[in-house]
Parts: sequence; structure tokens; C-alpha cells
Amino acid sequence: MRVGIIGCGAICSVIMSSVCRGDVEVELVALMDTSPEKCEKLLKNCVTQRSTAICKDIDCVLEARPQLVIEAASQRAVRDCVPKLLARGVDVMVLSVGALLDEELYRGVVEATKSSNAKVYIPSGAIAGIDAVKALAPLGIERVELRIYKNVKAFDPNTLKRLGFAEIRERTKAFEGSGVDASRLFPANVNVVATLTLASGKIPWVELYADPTLTKNIHEIEVESPASRIQIRVENGPHPENPKTSYLAPLSAIELLKELTKSTNILVGT
Repeated sequence: MRVGIIGCGAICSVIMSSVCRGDVEVELVALMDTSPEKCEKLLKNCVTQRSTAICKDIDCVLEARPQLVIEAASQRAVRDCVPKLLARGVDVMVLSVGALLDEELYRGVVEATKSSNAKVYIPSGAIAGIDAVKALAPLGIERVELRIYKNVKAFDPNTLKRLGFAEIRERTKAFEGSGVDASRLFPANVNVVATLTLASGKIPWVELYADPTLTKNIHEIEVESPASRIQIRVENGPHPENPKTSYLAPLSAIELLKELTKSTNILVGT
């Protein structure tokens, strides 16, 4: 499979390591970032991928003729790039899934997939239990709650200051409210909100906690339906280069990529 990646940050570095080791059998045809030197740094030690195009815009990525593009950059990248890729028949794996809580963008993405037959893939990311939530959704889910605990350094300090938290010395609830509002205020921290929304058909109630003592990114999920009540707690190690990103997030993307590129008659989970 011919693959491109948008965004050469922490998530891309994990995916690239897997590709360069040969864990995932793909041809990496393009890397795109507003800072091309980040792409060059990632490719420097990757002896298996020597013909990868380094791009600053989506047209360059399209010229490389990828079959699948992994978005690992930002919600803005989703808005600017994903509809164009889908319109050209290119499948996309979206990691900044919070962007899809924008109803207009989501409708545009759906229409693009219908007209081109291209697909959008969303990995489970930094949480667990998405299979179960999807299975319960047709029965109707009554309640979805999500509590996120991260080190204060994982949050944008300007946003915390605007919310009245200029200095945090102990565990502090920085936000409580609708998942849509959480995604708008903390776009780099709450992609799991959108994943839960799309899986359940219900916008979660979200609590965000900033804690200067934490060394893990913690997600607590509660889901209630007529068939089942689910409680999940996931304690993730943050990526060493970016505390906003749980290490599990890129690992889930790698596993999804493996599923898309291997031929097997045995599938585990949905």
C-alpha cells in the first residue's frame, strides 16, 4: 500500500519507527509538514524509505499518488486536507478526530466519501472499549461520561489562563461540560471525545483535570445503555516528546494500518 502522512510530530515519529523497522509493510510515498525539516529528520535514519517525497502542501502529497493518507497534524489539517483527499478517491486515517465534531465539516466529509467511494478510518486512539460502545449504539445509549486527567503541562497555558487557572499547584478541574465545548477549548487534548461521540451517537459529558503531579494521561469512561453499563479506566504513558499525546494513540493507528495492509481470514474485534 502506498501511504502518505500529514504532520511530522510525535505521533508520526512512532508510526515512522514502525514503518522503518518493517513492522508495517507499506511504501511511504509522502510526508507533509509546514516545517519540512521535521520530515527530513524523520527520514534521515530510515534506510527502507529513500524515495519519500517531502511536501509542504496537499497538492504535493496527491502528486505522490498515495492510496491512504494518515492525518497526524491538527484539526486544521483535517479541515484543509481531508475533503480534498477524499474527493480524489484517497482513503484517509484521521487522528485529529475532534475536527469531525464540526457538523458542517462532518457533512462535507460524508458527502465526499459517497461521491468518491473513498473511506475514512478512525483508530480507537488513547482509549479502550470502542468495540463495545459501537455494539451498544443501535440499542440506544442513555449516557456517556468522560473524565480526563493529565499533567498541567499537557494543556495550553493560555487557555487555562482564560478559564481562570493561571497557576495550578494541585489537581484542578479545569473544565466541565459538553464534549463539543471541550473539543473547541482543548483541541489537542480531547480527540477521544469525538471518537466516543461517533461510536456512541451521543455527545459525552466531559470533565478535564489538570494535575502537576501526574505522570500518566488517564481516561475514565462510563457508558450506560439498556443492555450494558460499561466503566473503563485507561492509564497511558504520555509520548516523551509531547505530553499532550498518549503513547497508545499512535500505537492504535499502527495496529489499524496493519489490519488494512495484511491479508488474513481471522479478525479480532469490530
